[in-house]
Amino acid sequence: MTPAAAPATDPLAPRLRWFGWGPPTPPGAPEMDLPPEADPLLHELGAADVHQHPVALEDVRLAPSTLDTAPFAAVVGEDAVRTDRLTRVAHAAGRSYLDLVRLRAGDASGAPDAVVHPGSPEQVAELLALCDRLDVAVVPFGGGTSVVGGVNPQRGGHRAAVTLDLGRLDRLVSVDRVSLTATAQAGMTGPALESALAEHGLTLGHHPQSFEFSTVGGWAATRSAGQASTGYGAIAELVAGLRCATPAGEIVCRPLPATAAGPDLRQLVIGSEGALGVITEVTLRVRPAPAVRRYEAWTFPSFAAGAEALRTLAQAAAAPDVARLSDEEEVRMNRLVAAHAAAAPEGQVAAIFGWEGDAEDVERRAARSARVARAHGGRTDPGDGGEQWRAGRYAAPYLRDVLLNRGVLAETLETAGEWSRLGELRTAVTGALQATLGARGTPPLVLCHISHLYADGASLYFTVLAAQQLGAEAEQWHAAKAAATEAMLAHGGTVSHHHAVGRDHAPWLADEIGAAGLDALRAAKGRLDPHGIMNPGVLGL
Repeated sequence: MTPAAAPATDPLAPRLRWFGWGPPTPPGAPEMDLPPEADPLLHELGAADVHQHPVALEDVRLAPSTLDTAPFAAVVGEDAVRTDRLTRVAHAAGRSYLDLVRLRAGDASGAPDAVVHPGSPEQVAELLALCDRLDVAVVPFGGGTSVVGGVNPQRGGHRAAVTLDLGRLDRLVSVDRVSLTATAQAGMTGPALESALAEHGLTLGHHPQSFEFSTVGGWAATRSAGQASTGYGAIAELVAGLRCATPAGEIVCRPLPATAAGPDLRQLVIGSEGALGVITEVTLRVRPAPAVRRYEAWTFPSFAAGAEALRTLAQAAAAPDVARLSDEEEVRMNRLVAAHAAAAPEGQVAAIFGWEGDAEDVERRAARSARVARAHGGRTDPGDGGEQWRAGRYAAPYLRDVLLNRGVLAETLETAGEWSRLGELRTAVTGALQATLGARGTPPLVLCHISHLYADGASLYFTVLAAQQLGAEAEQWHAAKAAATEAMLAHGGTVSHHHAVGRDHAPWLADEIGAAGLDALRAAKGRLDPHGIMNPGVLGL
């Protein structure tokens, strides 16, 4: 589903197209569309006769910038400060469903006054000091892939807002092959990092669905979890050290294997989403690149049986590096639109298992996983469904753009809970979405899969599809999101497993960490960002 990329003529040009997912497409490039097999889905949702497209860029509503950019140009150079229409619109929002609805309708009213491209950690620090003096809000920006409002500029009472695009901070700074650590600048994208590490025979193994565009700094700032985090670990486990520029000075957490020197400041910065400062460098725990990657498709007689198999694997320390279990609705959706190959016969559910390492290790672990899976009714798919899934694992966001063209609300949300309540949690969230959207006359399809296994629980990832309530898209989704989030909290789930808090989840953060916990975060922000210029509104700060 990936469109052809336009030639890269400007290194500071937006990396995502301004109204959707994927790189900018050249003029005249063919539009993506759904396969004919998806027609029954559109009819089922009541969106079969809808055809809509984004407005032209020149028709997007954009407030004029009144910011004097000369002081910023004095720090980074004139070419590294942009106020043109395309750049401002492309940095006006992240890539949530409502972000895209607004942008496609021509609303970029929240765009920053300017986009500034620092070229070094030192320039970042200088820019923060400048913004602090000038009363300008600062929004750190990596790949722009946030789906929780994390990069949507808010002025927060300040006289202007600038976005700091970290795309020029794109170097692999150093590699310690003995200690298996590597230091990368925050603006490196997933493909750039993996390519650079491969030259040293190494890998990080962190592959979120946004891998093509998201960045090292963004992963750390949002507590990202990659698709292989069960085996490789989530980003919070992979960060050994970091540098973070704040208005009050730089936080430097040296890379150490472990320390008892007080609370771990790395964990304060990881997940801080730019509310405290700007992550400029990250030292990561890496591994030798795997000699073998083996991915298989499995089926189970029911979601409960598959979940029990995954629990047993996780608690026996025998889980594959990638372990995903799709429920019946997700299997049906995959069959209709061929988003990826995790399909199964009628009445069964599908799983993807993946192992990476040397040949002997992969063979041994795959055999152990297979014994546990078969004991719970699992069966291997004789085809190459596992490899097909791996080849297409970044496709879903592209598909969402096509569904928007056809009047379909398509959004995701996720949580995590303990094994003892995971079934209850899934039922409650699914029911909340079905009841809320059904009451608005737009009954949804709610898809769910398990991924990211732990000894004590797992994540649940939901995809919601419904006919858009045209003219009331925001009200429709806000109602559904609120109902789903309340269900998560009431049934033992977290408000976010890996999408972060941003602005969308901020109203529920106190329910998860408590009033005293939120006060502690506010106190940290007050010390590091005394004038409140850093990404106002994220984390509710």
